[in-house]
Amino acid sequence: MSQPALRLPSTVRRRTLWGALVLLVAALLAMLIWLAGIYETSQVQARVERDAAEAVGDIRAAFTRNVQGLQVLQYADPTPNSWVIDAGSFLSEHREILRLEWRDSALRLQAHVDTPFRAPAFDRQGRSEVQSEVAVACANARRFSGPAYASSYFVPMADGLGQEVMEFCLPLQNGSKLTGYLIASYALRDVLERSLTRPVTRNYQISFTEGDGTRLAVFGSSRRGSRIFTARQLMDLPGTTLVLRMDSWRAAPDLFPNVLTALVTLVSIALVSVLGLLGEDMRRRFKAEHDLADVLAFRKAMEDSLVTGLRARDLQGRTTYVNPAFCQMVGFSTEELLEHSASAPYWPPEFGEEYRHRELVRHAGNVPPREGYESVFMRKDGSRFPVLIFEAPLINAQGVQTGWMSALLDVSEQRRLEELSRAGLERLQATARLATVGEMASLLSHELNQPLAVISGYAAGSLNLLRADPQGAGEIGTELSLAVQRIAEQAERAGKVIKSVHDFVRRRDHVREVVAPQALLDDILPLVHLQARQLSVRVQTEVEPGTPFALCDRTMVEQVLLNLARNGMQAMDTPQIMERSLLIRVRGLKANGTSKRWVEFSVADLGAGIAPEVQQQLFKPFFTTKAEGMGLGLSLCRTVVEQHGDALEFSANLPHGTVFTFTLPAADVA
Repeated sequence: MSQPALRLPSTVRRRTLWGALVLLVAALLAMLIWLAGIYETSQVQARVERDAAEAVGDIRAAFTRNVQGLQVLQYADPTPNSWVIDAGSFLSEHREILRLEWRDSALRLQAHVDTPFRAPAFDRQGRSEVQSEVAVACANARRFSGPAYASSYFVPMADGLGQEVMEFCLPLQNGSKLTGYLIASYALRDVLERSLTRPVTRNYQISFTEGDGTRLAVFGSSRRGSRIFTARQLMDLPGTTLVLRMDSWRAAPDLFPNVLTALVTLVSIALVSVLGLLGEDMRRRFKAEHDLADVLAFRKAMEDSLVTGLRARDLQGRTTYVNPAFCQMVGFSTEELLEHSASAPYWPPEFGEEYRHRELVRHAGNVPPREGYESVFMRKDGSRFPVLIFEAPLINAQGVQTGWMSALLDVSEQRRLEELSRAGLERLQATARLATVGEMASLLSHELNQPLAVISGYAAGSLNLLRADPQGAGEIGTELSLAVQRIAEQAERAGKVIKSVHDFVRRRDHVREVVAPQALLDDILPLVHLQARQLSVRVQTEVEPGTPFALCDRTMVEQVLLNLARNGMQAMDTPQIMERSLLIRVRGLKANGTSKRWVEFSVADLGAGIAPEVQQQLFKPFFTTKAEGMGLGLSLCRTVVEQHGDALEFSANLPHGTVFTFTLPAADVA
């Protein structure tokens, strides 16, 4: 008796487990049938929603075609008789339109035509009752500068019934002048009947409704099922909004298809039978997986501690493994990297062909160098960075190559340090050259002042002699006096320029004075015109009326304008440029939110423009694109403008050329 007592608990426990398993399978089958019904219901509802969206698209297309036809109609002969004939032909092809009206710009009726397919809709009520709807539609058309609609309204008929009507207005224009309106009265039920296809109207009941669900017009099949599936779609029209409701009377499924239910039942029974056989196998596998998990955890911890990116690819170029360091390097997650094919997301598009060629070389069996090679990768944010790649064949346990293993180093920081070192060296060299230029400028200013003073003295003496000689009063003497006076003025100007350069190099405070913008242009125009005649350039100046006086270092600002003008003319000195025009413009500006005023100068040429690679270095000292240039002109111009509190800027001059712009503070002149 002791043996049955020992075996009874085991038997009860086994039966309890089997009973629980059977109940679980039954519950799963019931849930499967219930979910299948829900799925089928959702499929039917989704189909109704999709058909409703397509119906809205068909109605929109019908309205659009009608608008195009009416737009053609508005260009017909404007006499009422011919218009009535054309409008009648149009109505014979569009049964959904009850009436067409031609009205002038004051909405006075010029001509009208009713549809030939039914009695006139407005004979009983009259058009004066719906004048407000017509006015609303035309007001919307004026506001939108195009066709517009008004809200629908009910029109009673002589047979005791009625229909819902919507007004449409198309403005008629002669150029930019409004000459009248073309009014079309739509019957909403006929719109549904004429715009939708036969399969849709056979399977659904379609209606236009208001926002609260009140039906305005109904068309389609009647109720034929026990359950309704409804879809609503908004249809926005210029000036109004309609709600399209589509009802389907299809019955929802009660049970899942029998074949699939039986198949799932058989699979469930087979699964229960296999569970017992899998128990022992699972126990053995669990021990093997536990040991393997320890090995994988050790390997993962070792790979996660690396700062070097690791990447494995198969022979087709697909990524099969990446470590966290590689993901952090490129900014993509592991899933994003593994789901791509041979075209990796971190390949910059501009290097795509190069990378694909490299992959073909790998597939041919060529082993990359052990010292590695450099490449460029792209982060997820689009930024590029250099990498150093080391690759080796990936061999499996059978000695067969299955792919490539790569180790990658981000060398962007190393390249940045190298670039900083190079830039620092260039700055030191530029500083040394600038110091040399400063010394040369000081020496030249000292050495040139004396000969310039002598030239000025000789010019003044010659001018006095010419004025004192009564025989020199002729025409030649007058021209000679003017030439000597110009020599004296330019010698004095050269002295001022040398003094300003000397003060600029010594960083002395410049003397600023109130100068009229036109006076600045007058001082430089003789020199500008001299070079313009040599280069066949037409020089134009524009000074906006009311431009205030500028407060500036006159000599240095004149040098800035002269330098910009010469650069602009030299930019047009190519055989390809036929139209050579230089525009110097001056206007007044007022700072936003303040009472401070500025004077803006702009110099525009019609040259070939500035290349993108040149724009980044345009204002750097000693950078030049001219064979005979020193590269200091624009740099000094920018420094002079910045000393006046602004910046020297440039932009494209459409269709071609460049515009340099800077501003000077305006003087407070009472």
